[in-house]
Amino acid sequence: MSAEDGDQELRERVQRLETLVASLQDRLHQLEARGVPTVPAPTPVSAAAVPASEAPPPRDLETHLGTYWLSRVGIVALITGIAYLITYHFGELGVFVRVVLGYLLSAGLGAFGLWLSKRYSLFGRIVFGGGLALAYFVTYALHFIPSVRVIDSQALALVLLAGLVVGIVVIAHRMHSETVAGIALFLGLHTGMLSDITSFTLMSTTLLAAGALFFLVKNRWVIVPLSSLVAVYSTHVNWALRSDGVAPGTPDSERLLLSLGFLAVYFLLFSVALLARPRELSVRACLAFALLNWVGLLGLGSYEVERRSHPDLFTFILIVAVAHGVSAGVARWRQAPAMLLHAYLSLSAMTLALAMPAHYSATALVTSWLVTGLVTGLSARGTVSPILRWVGVGILFVGLGSTWFITDSPPLLHAVAFVCFLLVERSGELQQDWLPPADTLQSQNLLRALCAGGAALALVWLAGDWMPRGLVTLGWVVAAFGMFAAGFALRERRYRLAGLGVLALALGRLLIVDLAKLPTDQRITTFILIGVILLIISYTYTRLRDRKG
Repeated sequence: MSAEDGDQELRERVQRLETLVASLQDRLHQLEARGVPTVPAPTPVSAAAVPASEAPPPRDLETHLGTYWLSRVGIVALITGIAYLITYHFGELGVFVRVVLGYLLSAGLGAFGLWLSKRYSLFGRIVFGGGLALAYFVTYALHFIPSVRVIDSQALALVLLAGLVVGIVVIAHRMHSETVAGIALFLGLHTGMLSDITSFTLMSTTLLAAGALFFLVKNRWVIVPLSSLVAVYSTHVNWALRSDGVAPGTPDSERLLLSLGFLAVYFLLFSVALLARPRELSVRACLAFALLNWVGLLGLGSYEVERRSHPDLFTFILIVAVAHGVSAGVARWRQAPAMLLHAYLSLSAMTLALAMPAHYSATALVTSWLVTGLVTGLSARGTVSPILRWVGVGILFVGLGSTWFITDSPPLLHAVAFVCFLLVERSGELQQDWLPPADTLQSQNLLRALCAGGAALALVWLAGDWMPRGLVTLGWVVAAFGMFAAGFALRERRYRLAGLGVLALALGRLLIVDLAKLPTDQRITTFILIGVILLIISYTYTRLRDRKG
């Protein structure tokens, strides 16, 4: 047996094992939701060996809502109420009583959850996770909430919080329970947002995010770190929208540096965790992390820089684009899934395009978009990234469409747009390994058709710029003739079809508008020249048909 046959057999075995594990996990989750204790099951040879009679029953909506969602909503409401109780009434108690009573509540809730888990595993773990989250909030409140403050040292409070987060991570990891980890960390992030958001809050949420990312790197759990990502950036949104997020009198420059510093830490944390072992995550999870991380960094960072240091907005967005370009390089080095590499490259190109309005305007802005789209589309061949080519074509359309809003745009812009679409379309085809051959061919054909349409649109506007106002229809026919010429010269049918489309629009305008509004002389000129051009095009088609025959 050759090495290639051995590799193929190994891949088939791995695929069968993955299918089996997925089916067993689904079965385990349904048993937990029903409160049925699970026992080790004998391992069958393959997924096909599982009898059809053992297939899990269809999920009942009422049961799922009652067992899964009501328990989670209930624990969130319970912990929220206890957090408000600690915030508004614990200040009336003595120092020792505050600490002891807070931790007794969390310990009691955790113990009750462990007791419940002996019979109802999933429900008990939800309650136990709520106890861990309550312990986190008590520790957080002992420094941050003025009415409950016992610890004055911020450094000591952060050390205690870090130790508690480590404890939550260790407990959830030893229990191998994503439910405990998710409930504890989510409620920790949630209760931190119930009071004023300050820099201390952001540091504590960073600790919780680091704990969630441990599960992403170690256990390859996705829901816990993904929800933590959303919660961390949501906390920063609240902080950014409040003017009292830092000490009164703090200069805008210090506030901006503090905000961007936290955003950089978030981005690095989630990017490093994602790129540590990317091949062990699903493609959807990789794309979700990359996209949400990009939205959080770019959106929040641009908002802060625009408010407090607008001249630096262009530089900031450029730095974000470079950061995603570096992430793409790391993804390639770590042999990440191809879709993640293409996503980082595309996000870098889109960020670069978004940076242009912060520095350029009018003609310079259109030119920068056209150049960015051209470079992005041509770079797709070197990086073997079809998605990057789609992004490049999209940026070219943005640049072309923006010429509509420039009153005195030079005709050269439309000529440049025509050349850009032409070059991207002729830059060659790229194989998309994640799509079947038929879908790959359809995607490539659609992209090339869009390029031909963009080139035709640019040529129509170019002819409209050069033609007098009364000869607009004639300009459209000239543009159609140019598309036919390009299609015949390049032996590309799509350009000729685009030319036919422009020609149809021109004939429609001729019959509906020009016959009623044009003066006699312009009407005569238009009809004669259009007739000559149409005959030339038809004669060319006739010669080609005879030559093929």
